[in-house]
Amino acid sequence: MHQQALARGGNGIALYTDCYTGETLRGGDRYDYEHIRSSEAVFMLYRDRLTNHEIAEVVNCPDNVSVTLRTINQSKGKMKMEDWLFNSSNVANHGINVALTKNAIAKADIGIQKKADEILSRK
Repeated sequence: MHQQALARGGNGIALYTDCYTGETLRGGDRYDYEHIRSSEAVFMLYRDRLTNHEIAEVVNCPDNVSVTLRTINQSKGKMKMEDWLFNSSNVANHGINVALTKNAIAKADIGIQKKADEILSRK
């Protein structure tokens, strides 16, 4: 992910797109790598079928990991994004692009399911 951001930015500057606002983030900005679906949520979903190591693979699938401003990540914490979005002040205070966010959630859910199915098919 970082190598791709460096390639986008050039001259040693990483460029990311915030998965919830659509803003361009540059290396040095206060951003975090974000699990769109938390490791806890994925664990609860697959704990009866996957090992902890396999769950870690699912959590860290590329579609579930993105970049967002640290203030958004800290405000959201471990909350499910849909629950966090329900509070309209979160949307307004952080400049959330709701359509972009819903797209990121859907992409994460599909990626998580695909990765879990891939692991389960090996068993």
